[in-house]
Amino acid sequence: MELKKLLEHVSYSCLQGPLDVEVKNVINDSRKAEEGSLFFCIRGAVTDGHKYVPDVVAKGAKVLVVEEPVVAPGDVTVIQVEDTRYAMALISAAYFGYPADGMKIIGITGTKGKTTTTYMVKSILESAGYKVGLIGTIEVIIGDESIPAHNTTPESYTIQEYFRRMADAGCQVVVMEVSSQGLMLHRTAGIPFEIGIFTNIEPDHIGPAEHASFEDYIECKSRLFRQCRLGIVNADDAHLETILRGHTCETESFGLSEGADIRAENLQLVSRPGYLGIAYHVVCAGKQAEGTKPAAGPDSEGAHGGRAAAEARADEFDVEIDIPGKFSVYNSLTAIAVCRHFRVAVDDIRKALKTAKVKGRVEMVKVSDEFTLMIDYAHNAMALESLLTTLREYHPHRLVCLFGCGGNRSKLRRYEMGEVSGRLADLTIITSDNPRFEKPEDIIADIVTGMEKTDGKYITITDRKEAIAYAIRHGEPGDIVVLAGKGHEDYQEIEGRHYPMDERVLIREILEGR
Repeated sequence: MELKKLLEHVSYSCLQGPLDVEVKNVINDSRKAEEGSLFFCIRGAVTDGHKYVPDVVAKGAKVLVVEEPVVAPGDVTVIQVEDTRYAMALISAAYFGYPADGMKIIGITGTKGKTTTTYMVKSILESAGYKVGLIGTIEVIIGDESIPAHNTTPESYTIQEYFRRMADAGCQVVVMEVSSQGLMLHRTAGIPFEIGIFTNIEPDHIGPAEHASFEDYIECKSRLFRQCRLGIVNADDAHLETILRGHTCETESFGLSEGADIRAENLQLVSRPGYLGIAYHVVCAGKQAEGTKPAAGPDSEGAHGGRAAAEARADEFDVEIDIPGKFSVYNSLTAIAVCRHFRVAVDDIRKALKTAKVKGRVEMVKVSDEFTLMIDYAHNAMALESLLTTLREYHPHRLVCLFGCGGNRSKLRRYEMGEVSGRLADLTIITSDNPRFEKPEDIIADIVTGMEKTDGKYITITDRKEAIAYAIRHGEPGDIVVLAGKGHEDYQEIEGRHYPMDERVLIREILEGR
Protein backbone atom coordinates (compact mmCIF):
# COMPACT_ATOMS: atom_id res chain seq x y z
CA MET A 1 0.00 0.00 0.00
CA GLU A 2 1.25 3.48 -0.82
CA LEU A 3 2.53 5.43 2.19
CA LYS A 4 0.47 8.49 1.26
CA LYS A 5 -2.71 6.42 1.59
CA LEU A 6 -1.65 5.10 5.02
CA LEU A 7 -1.10 8.67 6.26
CA GLU A 8 -4.44 10.11 5.09
CA HIS A 9 -5.79 10.64 8.64
CA VAL A 10 -2.46 11.35 10.38
CA SER A 11 -1.01 14.76 11.26
CA TYR A 12 2.68 14.55 10.35
CA SER A 13 5.81 16.17 8.97
CA CYS A 14 7.92 14.43 6.34
CA LEU A 15 11.54 14.94 7.42
CA GLN A 16 13.00 13.16 4.38
CA GLY A 17 12.18 10.79 1.55
CA PRO A 18 9.25 10.23 -0.83
CA LEU A 19 5.58 9.75 0.13
CA ASP A 20 4.75 7.57 -2.86
CA VAL A 21 6.85 4.67 -1.53
CA GLU A 22 5.13 1.27 -1.39
CA VAL A 23 4.79 -0.20 2.11
CA LYS A 24 4.87 -4.01 2.32
CA ASN A 25 4.02 -4.30 6.03
CA VAL A 26 3.80 -2.19 9.21
CA ILE A 27 5.58 -3.22 12.41
CA ASN A 28 6.64 -1.99 15.84
CA ASP A 29 8.87 -5.01 16.62
CA SER A 30 12.34 -4.52 15.13
CA ARG A 31 12.81 -8.29 14.90
CA LYS A 32 10.04 -8.45 12.27
CA ALA A 33 11.55 -5.84 9.98
CA GLU A 34 12.03 -6.83 6.34
CA GLU A 35 12.36 -5.27 2.90
CA GLY A 36 9.70 -2.57 2.44
CA SER A 37 8.64 -2.34 6.11
CA LEU A 38 7.20 0.69 7.87
CA PHE A 39 8.58 0.78 11.42
CA PHE A 40 7.01 2.65 14.34
CA CYS A 41 9.52 3.96 16.89
CA ILE A 42 7.53 3.44 20.09
CA ARG A 43 8.71 4.74 23.46
CA GLY A 44 7.91 1.91 25.88
CA ALA A 45 8.29 1.40 29.61
CA VAL A 46 11.37 -0.77 29.05
CA THR A 47 12.94 0.41 25.80
CA ASP A 48 12.74 3.13 23.13
CA GLY A 49 12.10 2.05 19.55
CA HIS A 50 14.14 4.96 18.17
CA LYS A 51 17.34 3.17 19.12
CA TYR A 52 16.50 0.29 16.78
CA VAL A 53 16.54 2.46 13.64
CA PRO A 54 19.94 1.13 12.41
CA ASP A 55 18.74 -2.47 12.84
CA VAL A 56 15.47 -2.08 10.93
CA VAL A 57 17.07 -0.02 8.14
CA ALA A 58 19.71 -2.72 7.71
CA LYS A 59 16.88 -5.26 7.26
CA GLY A 60 15.26 -3.18 4.52
CA ALA A 61 12.73 -0.91 6.29
CA LYS A 62 11.84 1.98 3.97
CA VAL A 63 9.66 4.12 6.26
CA LEU A 64 10.24 5.23 9.84
CA VAL A 65 7.51 6.86 11.95
CA VAL A 66 9.24 8.78 14.72
CA GLU A 67 8.66 11.33 17.49
CA GLU A 68 12.10 12.90 17.10
CA PRO A 69 14.53 13.24 14.19
CA VAL A 70 16.73 10.20 13.54
CA VAL A 71 19.71 9.50 11.30
CA ALA A 72 18.70 7.34 8.34
CA PRO A 73 19.90 6.75 4.74
CA GLY A 74 18.53 9.16 2.13
CA ASP A 75 16.30 6.53 0.52
CA VAL A 76 14.42 5.95 3.79
CA THR A 77 11.33 8.10 4.39
CA VAL A 78 11.13 9.57 7.88
CA ILE A 79 7.71 10.70 9.14
CA GLN A 80 7.59 12.71 12.37
CA VAL A 81 4.42 12.68 14.49
CA GLU A 82 3.54 13.92 17.94
CA ASP A 83 2.73 10.43 19.28
CA THR A 84 3.81 7.27 17.46
CA ARG A 85 1.30 5.11 19.35
CA TYR A 86 -1.56 7.30 18.15
CA ALA A 87 -0.19 7.29 14.61
CA MET A 88 0.18 3.50 14.74
CA ALA A 89 -3.53 3.11 15.53
CA LEU A 90 -4.59 5.27 12.57
CA ILE A 91 -2.08 3.80 10.14
CA SER A 92 -2.98 0.24 11.16
CA ALA A 93 -6.66 0.94 10.47
CA ALA A 94 -5.74 2.24 7.01
CA TYR A 95 -3.41 -0.69 6.35
CA PHE A 96 -6.23 -3.19 6.96
CA GLY A 97 -8.75 -1.18 4.94
CA TYR A 98 -10.74 0.36 7.84
CA PRO A 99 -12.53 -2.90 8.69
CA ALA A 100 -14.42 -1.39 11.66
CA ASP A 101 -16.37 0.88 9.32
CA GLY A 102 -18.45 -2.04 8.08
CA MET A 103 -19.35 -3.37 11.54
CA LYS A 104 -20.92 -2.05 14.74
CA ILE A 105 -18.26 -1.82 17.46
CA ILE A 106 -19.36 -1.99 21.11
CA GLY A 107 -16.71 -1.00 23.67
CA ILE A 108 -17.06 -1.80 27.38
CA THR A 109 -14.96 -0.08 30.02
CA GLY A 110 -15.01 -0.14 33.82
CA THR A 111 -13.18 -1.64 36.79
CA LYS A 112 -15.41 -4.70 37.08
CA GLY A 113 -17.92 -6.45 34.87
CA LYS A 114 -16.27 -5.96 31.46
CA THR A 115 -15.64 -9.62 30.73
CA THR A 116 -19.00 -10.97 31.85
CA THR A 117 -20.89 -8.20 30.07
CA THR A 118 -19.11 -8.83 26.75
CA TYR A 119 -20.17 -12.47 26.82
CA MET A 120 -23.74 -11.56 27.77
CA VAL A 121 -24.00 -9.09 24.88
CA LYS A 122 -22.52 -11.64 22.48
CA SER A 123 -24.92 -14.34 23.68
CA ILE A 124 -28.00 -12.13 23.29
CA LEU A 125 -27.09 -10.76 19.86
CA GLU A 126 -26.25 -14.19 18.53
CA SER A 127 -29.59 -15.50 19.78
CA ALA A 128 -31.17 -12.81 17.59
CA GLY A 129 -29.25 -13.88 14.50
CA TYR A 130 -26.28 -11.53 14.47
CA LYS A 131 -22.76 -12.79 13.83
CA VAL A 132 -20.61 -11.36 16.65
CA GLY A 133 -16.85 -11.13 17.20
CA LEU A 134 -15.35 -10.69 20.67
CA ILE A 135 -12.10 -9.20 21.98
CA GLY A 136 -11.48 -9.55 25.71
CA THR A 137 -9.43 -10.60 28.68
CA ILE A 138 -9.94 -14.33 28.21
CA GLU A 139 -9.95 -14.76 24.45
CA VAL A 140 -10.62 -13.35 21.02
CA ILE A 141 -13.48 -15.07 19.18
CA ILE A 142 -13.71 -14.97 15.38
CA GLY A 143 -16.41 -17.31 14.14
CA ASP A 144 -15.60 -20.75 15.55
CA GLU A 145 -11.99 -19.78 16.32
CA SER A 146 -10.87 -18.90 19.85
CA ILE A 147 -7.50 -17.17 20.28
CA PRO A 148 -6.08 -16.92 23.84
CA ALA A 149 -5.72 -13.29 24.94
CA HIS A 150 -2.53 -11.72 26.33
CA ASN A 151 -3.93 -8.24 27.04
CA THR A 152 -7.46 -7.10 27.85
CA THR A 153 -7.16 -4.63 24.98
CA PRO A 154 -4.49 -5.70 22.45
CA GLU A 155 -2.08 -3.37 20.65
CA SER A 156 -3.76 -1.22 17.97
CA TYR A 157 -2.23 -3.12 15.04
CA THR A 158 -3.50 -6.41 16.48
CA ILE A 159 -6.98 -4.97 17.06
CA GLN A 160 -7.20 -3.86 13.43
CA GLU A 161 -5.93 -7.23 12.25
CA TYR A 162 -8.67 -8.93 14.30
CA PHE A 163 -11.25 -6.51 12.90
CA ARG A 164 -10.14 -7.38 9.36
CA ARG A 165 -10.48 -11.10 10.06
CA MET A 166 -13.87 -10.58 11.72
CA ALA A 167 -15.17 -8.52 8.81
CA ASP A 168 -13.93 -11.14 6.34
CA ALA A 169 -15.65 -13.84 8.42
CA GLY A 170 -18.96 -12.01 8.11
CA CYS A 171 -19.19 -10.47 11.60
CA GLN A 172 -21.72 -7.68 11.81
CA VAL A 173 -20.98 -6.68 15.41
CA VAL A 174 -17.85 -6.70 17.56
CA VAL A 175 -18.05 -6.47 21.35
CA MET A 176 -14.76 -5.69 23.08
CA GLU A 177 -13.33 -4.87 26.47
CA VAL A 178 -11.69 -1.46 26.54
CA SER A 179 -9.15 -1.15 29.34
CA SER A 180 -7.85 2.09 30.81
CA GLN A 181 -4.37 1.08 29.62
CA GLY A 182 -5.73 0.55 26.13
CA LEU A 183 -7.25 4.03 26.13
CA MET A 184 -4.17 5.64 27.70
CA LEU A 185 -1.85 4.05 25.13
CA HIS A 186 -4.13 4.91 22.18
CA ARG A 187 -4.73 1.26 21.29
CA THR A 188 -8.34 2.11 20.46
CA ALA A 189 -7.65 5.44 18.71
CA GLY A 190 -9.62 5.89 15.52
CA ILE A 191 -12.14 3.13 16.24
CA PRO A 192 -15.67 4.37 15.42
CA PHE A 193 -17.45 2.95 18.47
CA GLU A 194 -21.19 2.68 17.92
CA ILE A 195 -21.80 2.16 21.65
CA GLY A 196 -19.55 2.80 24.64
CA ILE A 197 -20.40 1.19 27.98
CA PHE A 198 -19.38 2.30 31.49
CA THR A 199 -19.91 -0.43 34.10
CA ASN A 200 -18.38 1.09 37.29
CA ILE A 201 -15.11 2.43 38.64
CA GLU A 202 -13.09 1.91 41.82
CA PRO A 203 -9.42 2.59 42.62
CA ASP A 204 -7.40 -0.03 40.71
CA HIS A 205 -4.43 -0.27 38.34
CA ILE A 206 -2.70 2.59 40.12
CA GLY A 207 1.08 2.36 40.32
CA PRO A 208 4.39 3.16 38.61
CA ALA A 209 3.71 1.00 35.54
CA GLU A 210 0.01 1.87 35.23
CA HIS A 211 -1.83 5.05 36.31
CA ALA A 212 -0.29 7.79 38.42
CA SER A 213 -3.51 8.39 40.37
CA PHE A 214 -7.19 7.53 40.61
CA GLU A 215 -7.94 10.79 38.80
CA ASP A 216 -5.72 9.69 35.90
CA TYR A 217 -7.43 6.29 35.86
CA ILE A 218 -10.87 7.96 35.61
CA GLU A 219 -9.70 10.36 32.91
CA CYS A 220 -8.46 7.50 30.74
CA LYS A 221 -11.75 5.63 31.13
CA SER A 222 -13.68 8.77 30.20
CA ARG A 223 -12.01 8.98 26.78
CA LEU A 224 -14.33 6.28 25.45
CA PHE A 225 -17.24 8.72 25.71
CA ARG A 226 -15.55 11.16 23.38
CA GLN A 227 -15.18 8.38 20.82
CA CYS A 228 -18.60 6.71 20.61
CA ARG A 229 -22.00 7.60 19.16
CA LEU A 230 -23.98 6.43 22.20
CA GLY A 231 -22.83 6.04 25.80
CA ILE A 232 -24.70 3.60 28.05
CA VAL A 233 -23.67 4.27 31.65
CA ASN A 234 -24.21 3.09 35.21
CA ALA A 235 -26.55 5.63 36.82
CA ASP A 236 -25.64 4.41 40.32
CA ASP A 237 -21.88 4.91 40.14
CA ALA A 238 -20.61 7.74 42.35
CA HIS A 239 -18.08 8.85 39.71
CA LEU A 240 -20.46 8.99 36.75
CA GLU A 241 -20.40 12.79 36.47
CA THR A 242 -16.60 12.75 36.22
CA ILE A 243 -16.63 9.92 33.69
CA LEU A 244 -18.99 11.90 31.45
CA ARG A 245 -17.13 15.19 31.79
CA GLY A 246 -16.50 16.47 28.26
CA HIS A 247 -18.42 13.61 26.61
CA THR A 248 -19.51 14.09 22.99
CA CYS A 249 -21.96 11.18 22.71
CA GLU A 250 -25.65 10.73 23.38
CA THR A 251 -26.22 8.98 26.72
CA GLU A 252 -28.66 6.69 28.46
CA SER A 253 -28.38 4.96 31.81
CA PHE A 254 -29.03 1.70 33.60
CA GLY A 255 -29.12 0.84 37.29
CA LEU A 256 -31.28 0.24 40.33
CA SER A 257 -32.14 3.88 41.05
CA GLU A 258 -35.37 5.59 40.00
CA GLY A 259 -33.55 7.93 37.63
CA ALA A 260 -32.10 5.17 35.45
CA ASP A 261 -33.51 4.83 31.93
CA ILE A 262 -33.42 1.04 32.27
CA ARG A 263 -33.67 -0.24 35.81
CA ALA A 264 -34.01 -3.47 37.79
CA GLU A 265 -36.70 -3.88 40.45
CA ASN A 266 -37.82 -6.65 42.82
CA LEU A 267 -34.48 -8.47 43.03
CA GLN A 268 -34.84 -12.04 44.30
CA LEU A 269 -32.01 -14.43 45.13
CA VAL A 270 -32.45 -17.92 43.67
CA SER A 271 -30.72 -20.76 45.50
CA ARG A 272 -30.69 -24.54 45.51
CA PRO A 273 -27.90 -27.12 45.98
CA GLY A 274 -25.38 -26.71 43.19
CA TYR A 275 -27.05 -23.57 41.82
CA LEU A 276 -27.14 -19.86 42.61
CA GLY A 277 -28.86 -17.19 40.55
CA ILE A 278 -30.88 -14.01 40.71
CA ALA A 279 -34.20 -12.88 39.24
CA TYR A 280 -35.53 -9.37 38.76
CA HIS A 281 -38.03 -7.20 36.91
CA VAL A 282 -36.82 -4.88 34.12
CA VAL A 283 -38.41 -1.48 33.64
CA CYS A 284 -37.46 0.52 30.53
CA ALA A 285 -38.35 4.06 31.50
CA GLY A 286 -36.35 5.87 28.82
CA LYS A 287 -37.31 6.51 25.21
CA GLN A 288 -37.63 3.55 22.90
CA ALA A 289 -34.27 2.43 21.58
CA GLU A 290 -33.53 3.20 17.96
CA GLY A 291 -32.25 0.35 15.81
CA THR A 292 -28.55 0.34 14.92
CA LYS A 293 -28.66 -2.63 12.58
CA PRO A 294 -25.52 -3.38 10.55
CA ALA A 295 -26.07 -3.15 6.81
CA ALA A 296 -25.59 -6.89 6.43
CA GLY A 297 -27.43 -7.81 9.62
CA PRO A 298 -30.96 -8.87 10.43
CA ASP A 299 -33.61 -6.60 8.93
CA SER A 300 -34.94 -3.55 10.74
CA GLU A 301 -37.85 -5.55 12.09
CA GLY A 302 -35.42 -7.72 14.02
CA ALA A 303 -33.98 -11.18 13.45
CA HIS A 304 -37.40 -12.78 13.77
CA GLY A 305 -39.42 -10.19 11.84
CA GLY A 306 -42.35 -8.25 13.25
CA ARG A 307 -42.59 -10.33 16.43
CA ALA A 308 -39.09 -9.32 17.48
CA ALA A 309 -39.73 -5.64 16.80
CA ALA A 310 -42.95 -5.71 18.74
CA GLU A 311 -41.42 -7.53 21.71
CA ALA A 312 -38.38 -5.27 21.68
CA ARG A 313 -40.74 -2.42 22.51
CA ALA A 314 -41.84 -4.13 25.72
CA ASP A 315 -41.38 -1.65 28.56
CA GLU A 316 -41.35 -4.24 31.36
CA PHE A 317 -40.40 -7.90 31.66
CA ASP A 318 -38.91 -10.46 34.05
CA VAL A 319 -35.52 -12.16 33.73
CA GLU A 320 -33.53 -14.74 35.67
CA ILE A 321 -29.81 -15.29 35.30
CA ASP A 322 -27.70 -18.24 36.40
CA ILE A 323 -25.01 -16.04 37.96
CA PRO A 324 -25.44 -14.88 41.56
CA GLY A 325 -25.33 -11.41 43.04
CA LYS A 326 -26.24 -7.79 42.53
CA PHE A 327 -23.21 -7.25 40.27
CA SER A 328 -24.77 -9.80 37.90
CA VAL A 329 -27.89 -7.65 37.76
CA TYR A 330 -25.79 -4.67 36.66
CA ASN A 331 -23.92 -6.74 34.06
CA SER A 332 -27.10 -8.18 32.59
CA LEU A 333 -28.91 -4.81 32.66
CA THR A 334 -26.01 -3.40 30.63
CA ALA A 335 -26.40 -6.19 28.08
CA ILE A 336 -30.17 -5.60 27.89
CA ALA A 337 -29.62 -1.86 27.36
CA VAL A 338 -27.21 -2.57 24.50
CA CYS A 339 -29.35 -5.19 22.81
CA ARG A 340 -32.48 -3.03 22.79
CA HIS A 341 -30.60 -0.94 20.23
CA PHE A 342 -30.43 -3.99 17.98
CA ARG A 343 -34.16 -4.72 18.21
CA VAL A 344 -33.69 -8.02 20.02
CA ALA A 345 -36.86 -9.81 21.09
CA VAL A 346 -37.51 -10.04 24.83
CA ASP A 347 -37.78 -13.84 24.59
CA ASP A 348 -34.32 -13.95 23.01
CA ILE A 349 -32.94 -11.73 25.76
CA ARG A 350 -34.40 -13.97 28.47
CA LYS A 351 -33.15 -17.21 26.92
CA ALA A 352 -29.68 -15.84 26.20
CA LEU A 353 -29.21 -14.44 29.72
CA LYS A 354 -30.28 -17.78 31.19
CA THR A 355 -27.55 -19.63 29.29
CA ALA A 356 -24.74 -17.04 29.15
CA LYS A 357 -21.64 -18.43 30.86
CA VAL A 358 -18.17 -16.99 31.27
CA LYS A 359 -15.22 -19.25 31.98
CA GLY A 360 -13.77 -18.46 35.39
CA ARG A 361 -16.27 -15.77 36.32
CA VAL A 362 -18.54 -17.12 39.09
CA GLU A 363 -18.48 -20.37 37.12
CA MET A 364 -20.42 -23.09 38.92
CA VAL A 365 -19.07 -26.65 38.61
CA LYS A 366 -21.34 -29.49 39.70
CA VAL A 367 -19.56 -31.73 42.20
CA SER A 368 -22.34 -32.57 44.65
CA ASP A 369 -26.10 -32.54 45.14
CA GLU A 370 -25.57 -31.09 48.61
CA PHE A 371 -23.28 -28.08 48.20
CA THR A 372 -22.25 -25.53 45.57
CA LEU A 373 -18.74 -25.13 44.14
CA MET A 374 -17.62 -22.33 41.85
CA ILE A 375 -14.48 -21.02 40.17
CA ASP A 376 -13.80 -17.28 40.05
CA TYR A 377 -10.96 -15.05 38.91
CA ALA A 378 -11.05 -12.83 42.03
CA HIS A 379 -7.32 -12.26 42.53
CA ASN A 380 -7.17 -9.08 44.60
CA ALA A 381 -8.79 -7.92 47.83
CA MET A 382 -11.39 -5.71 46.16
CA ALA A 383 -12.66 -8.48 43.88
CA LEU A 384 -12.56 -11.09 46.63
CA GLU A 385 -14.48 -8.88 49.05
CA SER A 386 -17.15 -8.19 46.43
CA LEU A 387 -17.52 -11.89 45.65
CA LEU A 388 -17.63 -13.14 49.23
CA THR A 389 -20.00 -10.38 50.34
CA THR A 390 -22.34 -11.35 47.50
CA LEU A 391 -22.23 -15.04 48.38
CA ARG A 392 -22.94 -14.36 52.05
CA GLU A 393 -26.28 -12.93 50.98
CA TYR A 394 -27.32 -16.47 50.00
CA HIS A 395 -26.95 -17.55 53.67
CA PRO A 396 -24.79 -20.64 53.10
CA HIS A 397 -24.27 -23.22 55.83
CA ARG A 398 -20.58 -22.35 55.45
CA LEU A 399 -18.75 -20.10 53.02
CA VAL A 400 -15.44 -21.77 52.15
CA CYS A 401 -12.81 -19.78 50.26
CA LEU A 402 -9.76 -21.39 48.64
CA PHE A 403 -7.12 -19.07 47.20
CA GLY A 404 -3.44 -18.23 46.87
CA CYS A 405 -1.51 -15.19 45.63
CA GLY A 406 0.94 -14.67 42.79
CA GLY A 407 4.65 -14.54 43.39
CA ASN A 408 6.84 -11.52 42.61
CA ARG A 409 3.89 -9.21 43.24
CA SER A 410 2.98 -6.82 46.05
CA LYS A 411 2.97 -8.38 49.51
CA LEU A 412 0.23 -5.93 50.45
CA ARG A 413 -2.17 -7.84 48.19
CA ARG A 414 -1.45 -11.01 50.19
CA TYR A 415 -2.09 -9.37 53.54
CA GLU A 416 -5.29 -7.75 52.25
CA MET A 417 -6.69 -10.91 50.68
CA GLY A 418 -5.93 -12.89 53.82
CA GLU A 419 -7.73 -10.32 55.93
CA VAL A 420 -10.75 -10.20 53.61
CA SER A 421 -11.17 -13.97 53.53
CA GLY A 422 -10.63 -14.26 57.27
CA ARG A 423 -13.36 -11.72 57.87
CA LEU A 424 -15.94 -13.01 55.38
CA ALA A 425 -15.36 -16.76 54.94
CA ASP A 426 -16.18 -19.43 57.52
CA LEU A 427 -13.16 -21.45 56.42
CA THR A 428 -10.21 -20.36 54.29
CA ILE A 429 -8.00 -22.89 52.50
CA ILE A 430 -4.73 -21.15 51.66
CA THR A 431 -2.82 -22.69 48.78
CA SER A 432 -0.54 -21.88 45.84
CA ASP A 433 -1.42 -19.74 42.83
CA ASN A 434 1.32 -18.68 40.37
CA PRO A 435 4.41 -18.68 42.64
CA ARG A 436 6.68 -17.54 39.79
CA PHE A 437 10.16 -17.15 41.32
CA GLU A 438 9.10 -17.25 44.97
CA LYS A 439 8.61 -20.21 47.25
CA PRO A 440 4.88 -20.99 47.63
CA GLU A 441 5.37 -21.43 51.38
CA ASP A 442 6.67 -17.85 51.70
CA ILE A 443 3.64 -16.47 49.86
CA ILE A 444 1.30 -18.53 52.03
CA ALA A 445 3.03 -17.20 55.16
CA ASP A 446 2.31 -13.64 54.02
CA ILE A 447 -1.37 -14.50 53.47
CA VAL A 448 -1.50 -16.00 56.97
CA THR A 449 -0.18 -12.70 58.34
CA GLY A 450 -3.32 -11.03 57.04
CA MET A 451 -5.56 -13.89 58.16
CA GLU A 452 -4.36 -13.64 61.71
CA LYS A 453 -5.69 -10.10 61.99
CA THR A 454 -9.12 -11.78 62.04
CA ASP A 455 -10.78 -14.63 63.91
CA GLY A 456 -11.26 -16.58 60.69
CA LYS A 457 -10.51 -20.31 60.61
CA TYR A 458 -7.97 -21.47 58.05
CA ILE A 459 -5.76 -24.31 56.93
CA THR A 460 -2.79 -24.29 54.56
CA ILE A 461 -2.28 -26.88 51.81
CA THR A 462 0.48 -25.89 49.41
CA ASP A 463 -0.43 -28.19 46.51
CA ARG A 464 -3.48 -26.67 44.79
CA LYS A 465 -4.92 -29.99 43.63
CA GLU A 466 -4.69 -31.39 47.15
CA ALA A 467 -6.31 -28.22 48.48
CA ILE A 468 -9.22 -28.54 46.03
CA ALA A 469 -9.60 -32.23 46.91
CA TYR A 470 -9.80 -31.27 50.60
CA ALA A 471 -12.50 -28.67 49.85
CA ILE A 472 -14.60 -31.16 47.89
CA ARG A 473 -14.21 -34.07 50.31
CA HIS A 474 -15.03 -31.93 53.33
CA GLY A 475 -17.98 -30.11 51.76
CA GLU A 476 -21.06 -30.02 53.99
CA PRO A 477 -24.74 -29.71 53.00
CA GLY A 478 -25.56 -26.09 52.19
CA ASP A 479 -21.91 -25.00 51.77
CA ILE A 480 -20.75 -22.59 49.08
CA VAL A 481 -17.16 -23.33 48.10
CA VAL A 482 -15.20 -20.77 46.06
CA LEU A 483 -11.95 -21.55 44.24
CA ALA A 484 -10.62 -18.03 43.77
CA GLY A 485 -7.75 -16.49 41.86
CA LYS A 486 -7.18 -18.69 38.81
CA GLY A 487 -10.48 -18.32 37.00
CA HIS A 488 -10.02 -18.91 33.27
CA GLU A 489 -6.28 -19.59 33.55
CA ASP A 490 -5.25 -23.09 32.51
CA TYR A 491 -1.66 -22.99 33.72
CA GLN A 492 0.51 -22.48 36.78
CA GLU A 493 3.59 -20.27 36.44
CA ILE A 494 6.64 -21.61 38.27
CA GLU A 495 10.17 -20.24 37.80
CA GLY A 496 9.50 -18.81 34.36
CA ARG A 497 7.62 -21.81 32.95
CA HIS A 498 3.90 -22.36 32.43
CA TYR A 499 2.73 -25.81 33.50
CA PRO A 500 -0.74 -27.07 32.47
CA MET A 501 -3.21 -26.65 35.33
CA ASP A 502 -6.91 -26.17 34.71
CA GLU A 503 -9.07 -26.31 37.83
CA ARG A 504 -11.89 -27.96 35.86
CA VAL A 505 -9.51 -30.78 34.94
CA LEU A 506 -8.29 -31.04 38.53
CA ILE A 507 -11.88 -31.31 39.78
CA ARG A 508 -12.68 -34.02 37.23
CA GLU A 509 -9.60 -36.00 38.23
CA ILE A 510 -10.46 -35.65 41.92
CA LEU A 511 -14.02 -36.86 41.32
CA GLU A 512 -12.68 -39.80 39.29
CA GLY A 513 -10.35 -40.72 42.14
CA ARG A 514 -7.15 -39.88 40.25
